[in-house]
Amino acid sequence: MTSLVQDVTHSLMDSSAAQSIVHSHDEWSLLEEVIVGRAEHACVPQWHPALEATMPVQHWDFFKLHGGKPFPHELVVAAARELDELQRVLQQEGVTVRRPDVVDWSAPFQTPDFGETRGLYCAMPRDLLLVVGNEIIEAPMAWRSRLFESRAYRSLIKEYFQKGARWTAAPKPQLGDATYTTFPRGEGYDVGSGRSVITEHEPLFDAADFCRLGRDIFCQLSQVTNRFGVAWLARHLGPDYRVHILDFDDPHAMHIDATFIPLAPGRLMINPTRVSALPAMFRTWEILHPPGPSVPEHHPFYFSSNWLSLNVLSIDEKRILVEAEERPLIDFLKRHGFTPIPLPLRNFGSLGGGFHCATVDIRRRSMLQSYFG
Repeated sequence: MTSLVQDVTHSLMDSSAAQSIVHSHDEWSLLEEVIVGRAEHACVPQWHPALEATMPVQHWDFFKLHGGKPFPHELVVAAARELDELQRVLQQEGVTVRRPDVVDWSAPFQTPDFGETRGLYCAMPRDLLLVVGNEIIEAPMAWRSRLFESRAYRSLIKEYFQKGARWTAAPKPQLGDATYTTFPRGEGYDVGSGRSVITEHEPLFDAADFCRLGRDIFCQLSQVTNRFGVAWLARHLGPDYRVHILDFDDPHAMHIDATFIPLAPGRLMINPTRVSALPAMFRTWEILHPPGPSVPEHHPFYFSSNWLSLNVLSIDEKRILVEAEERPLIDFLKRHGFTPIPLPLRNFGSLGGGFHCATVDIRRRSMLQSYFG
């Protein structure tokens, strides 16, 4: 029995010692492998204070009417078609593309703390998975409908583990009543004023609230990420990394990647309506102030503002995937020396994300270093 245990241990050690196929330290180094999400069987989340805190007011009626039902079939088909085209273009650019398993999110589920009539989707791998170096971290997300979203990615993650990756799942949240709070209607939710819908009852974060710049990882407190969650991640990562909390002018904050967008070493694009100040460590960086979005106000971005336009994906320090109809942003990036790759994604945007949300980079040709003096 002792010999068997030793053999298994050595086998696992040999596997982890090999060069991991998972390797990413930043948002701009040459992208070599990526996961692209799936829109199939996407469902509308049930109405809940967590949605009231984040969703655009003009779409509340949509969630109240359709919550717990599948998204309209024609929207899901159009979004899936855009993701397939995204896969094709990435492969054309030399990137290996992997996809999660197809899961039927219409099944109800029950935990000791709550019940849901349906799940959500696996369209946004960036929300769930945080890749730091050779480690994949599953985030403890704050929406009840997303509790079991990791099921769609387990086949891939197990494969990555067998090929040398480290694999960590943050503490699975309970998401009971103590996790949430509400405020009088006149006050409303405002992260900056301390009125977040989530409490500090348990560690919570969405991976998309974090941005990797080598040894420095930047994040925001939001309506899905609390201080407990940030503290857990910082302690887990240890002394090789410095985790910084940034303050933005976004009362309904949920995900950092349409607010704070590093495009290359020393080059940062920001959302000019949300970022009024940056830490002194960025004083030598070029700060890019992009034009506003061109998407029509009536377009049904159910989960987000029109600033989803800034949710771009860098293939390297020059090539950037941008929504095809965002001509002002495309021209802006060209003037600053980048090579935008226009691609339609507005149907998918109605599910809540852009190119960055729809992907998670598994391997970039990057190295762990500091980009600050």
